[in-house]
Amino acid sequence: MNKVASAVELRFDVKHTRALTEEVRDRLILHSGKKLNSEGVLVIQARRFRSQERNRQDAIERLVRLVQKAALPQKPRRRTKPTRASGERRLESKKRRSSTKQHRRRGQMPSE
Repeated sequence: MNKVASAVELRFDVKHTRALTEEVRDRLILHSGKKLNSEGVLVIQARRFRSQERNRQDAIERLVRLVQKAALPQKPRRRTKPTRASGERRLESKKRRSSTKQHRRRGQMPSE
């Protein structure tokens, strides 16, 4: 347990920064999750290490990783068709399920 006051809290005002483009800023807001407060300030708390200097470096590294992740544009999703085999498997499982339910209605046990 870290008993010394060596924790670091890094604050970065994402909403009002001019260091990032608007696209990167929007993606950073999406990636930040709970780390972003209602005023648009990104708060990173670092307390993993015993040294305050190491916690400071850790917080900065985490901020840099978040910004780098936000800087990469998301790859567009390519729509794909399900394979014929997967479609057949799906239909087969639906038939088995239907058969099970049919047998329940008649009060019989399903035959496999």
